[in-house]
This record gives sequence, structure tokens and C-alpha cells, in this order.
Amino acid sequence: MMSSNASVTYFIPLLDVGKESARWNRVYKVLTEPKPDIVSTPREIIWKKNKSTLYYHPAKEKKYQVPLFIVYSLHNKPYILDIGEGSSVVGGLTERGYDVYFLDWGSPGYEDSEITLDDYILDYLENGVKRALRHSGAKEISMIGYCLGGTVAAIFASLTKLPIKNLVLATVPIDFSIGIVPDKWLKGLQKGVINFDRLSEVYGVIPSEIMYGLFRGLSPVYVSPMINLISRAHDADYVEKWRRMDKWTKDSASFSSAAFKQLFNELYKDNKLLKGELKIGGRKVDLKNITCSFFVFSTSRDTLILEKQSLPVIDMVSSEDKTYQVFEGGHVSLALTGKFAIFADKWLSSRSQEI
Repeated sequence: MMSSNASVTYFIPLLDVGKESARWNRVYKVLTEPKPDIVSTPREIIWKKNKSTLYYHPAKEKKYQVPLFIVYSLHNKPYILDIGEGSSVVGGLTERGYDVYFLDWGSPGYEDSEITLDDYILDYLENGVKRALRHSGAKEISMIGYCLGGTVAAIFASLTKLPIKNLVLATVPIDFSIGIVPDKWLKGLQKGVINFDRLSEVYGVIPSEIMYGLFRGLSPVYVSPMINLISRAHDADYVEKWRRMDKWTKDSASFSSAAFKQLFNELYKDNKLLKGELKIGGRKVDLKNITCSFFVFSTSRDTLILEKQSLPVIDMVSSEDKTYQVFEGGHVSLALTGKFAIFADKWLSSRSQEI
């Protein structure tokens, strides 16, 4: 259809009613149907401690002697890294010949309010890695840390005497003086005007609903997916991945009060890890103690962890074999598109003792 006004011509696109009707019907269906089941990569439970579980995912055809141990964030559920065939980080790694151990921290209950970051790192993680080494019979292990799990993995690697051969950190926050929150909020937190101690003390364990609300308010990762669903509702494969992602974003873990206070006061407020002032179990955390082969990468469109939050770590470790890269993608899309396993394998393959 075309209309004219003097010398200016306007083109008005015709609306494809059938296509638009199909689009909005699919959007409605996705938003009202039950959440999808998440089918894990084949696995077995080899160790449990309290709410935490260590899973073993055997390689489809084992190609490497050095197994992988994955550490994910404490404030989200870890199945984003094993969210279904075609999108699974874990599955992508087992397909490439790696045995994978995956630690699920679990969601703490009220009785777990006094669990600290020290406990998670020096007890849960330390013993989980020991169990993986014993189960695998390997002399060394590679550790992969994603997001805040990368922060935990870096702290652990700087303190442990266990044989960590390779350390891979993906979209990892190290410098907590900058971030995605508005500047006034960040300054308020750093000056003590914003304080989460009272919230932690009242609840004992921060409920999953509050954790979800906190992070939903801080990042567009919880807003833009709805726009993407509407614009790509015609793509059945994309919609299926969207449904899994949507389930995960709304399925937050609870958080122990003691660990929550440590996280915000010692990392976000005082930035002690970057300053070399953080103590875990009474020992100072010095990332210079990390000497193993080291790979850290960021993504170009990350709306949760900025590249400049990760970049300092490359100069803080003592590893002679160290690599820093930036890949195209976003914080979560890195996991959902299968690219994570490709990037990790390209670097790990020559450092994992091929059978």
C-alpha cells in the first residue's frame, strides 16, 4: 500500500495476519505451558555432603587422562551448564573425550545459615576434588570455574595443595569495585550506606525468591529474553532453548546468611580479593600462588560480568603458561550455544594428556 504527500512517498508494509497470529499464539503457549524437564547428560552421584552433590559424567569415548572438575556460582542453580542436548556445556565436553566432575552446591536450608565461604572452599570443594581424584585414579585434575564459581575456583587454586594441572576461568569477577549496578548503588555499597547484614540476619538463609529479585533488578539478562522470544517465536529450536533458559532464570538457589555477608562485605564492598587482603580459613588469599596452566576468557556482550572485572587476574597469577581471550557472545549465551565447550577444548586438549 502506498500513499503520497507532495514529494514525499511513504511505504506502509502489509501485515501478514496469519504469520502474526501464529507468532503470538506460540508466545502465549510458551508462557502458559508447564516448564520443560531438564534432561542431564548421563551421570552418577559419587559423593554428597549436606545439600551438595558431586556428579560424575563419563566421557562418551575417553580421549584424555586428565579429568575436568566444574565449579559453578553459589547464587544460581548449576544446570545452566547442563541444560539439555545441543546446549549442554557438560555434554559438549564429554563428547570431546573428557571425564567431567560437576559440583552442585545445592540450596541451603535454615539450618545451614552459618556456612561460610571458608566452609564451601576449604571443606566442600576441597573434599569434592579429593573424591574426584580418587574416583578417577588420575594424578592431576583440571578445574573450570564459571562466573562467581570462577572466583571460588581461583581462591581455591591459590590455597590448595591438591594437583591442579589446568585452571580455566570463564566470565569471572575479580575486581568488585566495578560492575553492572548503577554507580550510586555501587558507591553506596562501598561506603557502607547500603548494607545487607540486617537482611541476612533476619532471614538466616536468603530465600531463593529474594535472590531472584536481587539479580533480576540488576541485569537486562532477565528482560531482553522476552523481546527475543517475541521476535523469534517462529523458530522452534530457539523457542525450546528459550524455555529452558526461562526456567533456569526463575529457579534461583537460596544463600547462606554467613556466606552472603562475606560475599558483599569482603568482595563487593571492600574488594579484598583484588587488594590481596582476603583471608580464607585464616590464610591470606594470594593469587600469585597459582602456577598451573591458566586460561581466562570474557565475552564481548556480557551484561553481568564486565570484561574489566576479569582482566586483572591475568597479571595476578604466576603461571608461565597463561592465556586471556575475549569471545563473541553474552554471559549466558556462552553456555547455551555450545561455544563454551569448543573454546575450552581448544585450549585444554593439548594440556590434558591424550590417551
